[in-house]
Amino acid sequence: MSWTSHRLSMSCQHPLAPRPDSNWPDNFLTNCSPNHDSRHPGSRRRSASVHTATLLPTCLSQFEISTTTLIQKLETHQNNTAAQMRMRQRKVSTKASDDDENNEKFTATNYLPKNFSPSLKKIFVLCLVTRMINSLLVQTYFNPDEHWQALEVGHRIAFGYGHLTWEWKKGIRTYLHPVLFAALYKVLAFSLLDTPWFMTRAPRLLQSLFSAIGDLYLYKFSQVLFGNHVAKWALFAQLVNWFMLFCITRTLANSMETVLTLVSLYYWPSLRRPSGSVSSGSRKLALAAAALACAIRPTSAITWVYVALLELYLTCDKLKFILLEAVPIGGLVLGLTSLLDRLMYGSWVLVPLNFLKFNFLSSGGDYYGTHAWHWYITQGFTAMLFTFIPFSISGIIMSKQWKLSGLIAWVLGIYSLIGHKEFRFVLPVLPIALMFAGFALAKMRGSDPLESKMKENLGSNINCFTKVRLSMFFLLVTNLPMALYMNMVHQRGTEDVMNYLSVEAANNKVESILFLMPCHATPYYSTLHRNLPMRFLDCTPSEEKGILDESDQFLMDPVGFATEYAKNWSSPSHIVLFDSQEKQLKEFLVSHNFHEIKRFFHAHFKVDRELQASVTVYAYQGQ
Repeated sequence: MSWTSHRLSMSCQHPLAPRPDSNWPDNFLTNCSPNHDSRHPGSRRRSASVHTATLLPTCLSQFEISTTTLIQKLETHQNNTAAQMRMRQRKVSTKASDDDENNEKFTATNYLPKNFSPSLKKIFVLCLVTRMINSLLVQTYFNPDEHWQALEVGHRIAFGYGHLTWEWKKGIRTYLHPVLFAALYKVLAFSLLDTPWFMTRAPRLLQSLFSAIGDLYLYKFSQVLFGNHVAKWALFAQLVNWFMLFCITRTLANSMETVLTLVSLYYWPSLRRPSGSVSSGSRKLALAAAALACAIRPTSAITWVYVALLELYLTCDKLKFILLEAVPIGGLVLGLTSLLDRLMYGSWVLVPLNFLKFNFLSSGGDYYGTHAWHWYITQGFTAMLFTFIPFSISGIIMSKQWKLSGLIAWVLGIYSLIGHKEFRFVLPVLPIALMFAGFALAKMRGSDPLESKMKENLGSNINCFTKVRLSMFFLLVTNLPMALYMNMVHQRGTEDVMNYLSVEAANNKVESILFLMPCHATPYYSTLHRNLPMRFLDCTPSEEKGILDESDQFLMDPVGFATEYAKNWSSPSHIVLFDSQEKQLKEFLVSHNFHEIKRFFHAHFKVDRELQASVTVYAYQGQ
């Protein structure tokens, strides 16, 4: 074989080499001869010397051209392959950096792909469905503000009738929260759905939507701090805790404040780990959510003073934070809410200032009772956490997230200095404590089930798995029954009686109602949804100390108060009262031709007064 033929055959053996019949010049070997003519076979018998002299230069030239083409194709293929490899490496490195950013704090799931965790959309759907069911199960009475400071005001805005308590006359409440429910009532009326069922259920269903947003942001916040695995356990704690199930879907301003707090905490750069990256607009979103929380509940400023000071200490652009972000955003929210209040009140009212004067400078909140300074620590917040307490404490210690645990301590400490204390006041920091409980549960497991299969010490994994299952069982059996009892049994009579009267009123069986019970003990026009005369015992705080309001006068002497009141009344068609006062007023009611028509169970044990076991409805029977 000649040298030329050998090179040609070797090149044709390469898998990327062009085949002679396709990519090489047609009839390469024969066309190399300039004198070749297929029509004259005799031309093949020319002398060898002449043939070699003319054929060899032409063949070498053709072969050089073909070889150059082959090399170019090989180089092109190699360049394409290298580019693809670089692209894959870039994707892998980007994915790894994202996973490291999300899972640096909790290394048990670092090896997992980023899309291993459920999508945020699925998480939100889970939270929304849970909260909607939660809201439908809430059938009890917790705090008057749920109805009297939100729904009653919204009903008055939407339909033109509803009672405004003394707080609105003093200008210490903003209309920002009630207008949400006023808009909902307008939608129900326009859709002809303002029936008794929808009027009582729709507001809490709307709040369940906001609550689900708060749950989602707790998950996202936990994911940023600790990774996907801890985020799942934090969400579990949030959805299982009895007090969250009891309170978060109620139409309290504190529930909305809690949602806005969770949204804002997620965006604050100072609360994320140092290596966490945040967008340039993150802090602005955090400030906007915090400002809205303060507009709805001015006491929310207690939380944001701590966070703002922390941000001011850690940020490098302090002047920008104060002058270009905090002041403009806070001023904008304050200005918009002031315009809304100006429209609703009919005059300029600075709600935060009035709120501060009444609750802090004059101790007006003490009118509704005071507690010992340690109440939140020994009773309030501990009851809210309930069986999550050991897990929350363990999570605080193991996570070493002192900034967030410091926020809990700060809020509890400041609220402890205020005489009047309620569970709902510290609701915004409860999810943070539950997030720490989620961290402890995740750390107890040590890793996800996929990683458990990769470990050698199966005995240790089985032991950890058993601990987690026992902990889950313990938390479920202690929290869910508690939540069901508080949502469906304890103090349900005052809700049931108004649901009953709303149906009776819709059927034109009610003309007027008198409530001989402590003030604000039941819902009002927002549930009845009929513009009928109603009367309850007033409890507006007196500017003079020692003066009893109507509610206190009635509780001290039910018979004397009712007898005196009946001298000038226009006899109502229905009277509503607790069984504890009914026993004393039995003769009075019968003497005025009132007879019992309905009785509703209320509670098994007393709360802050004598036992109010049932709620009774008396109707006027005529002469």
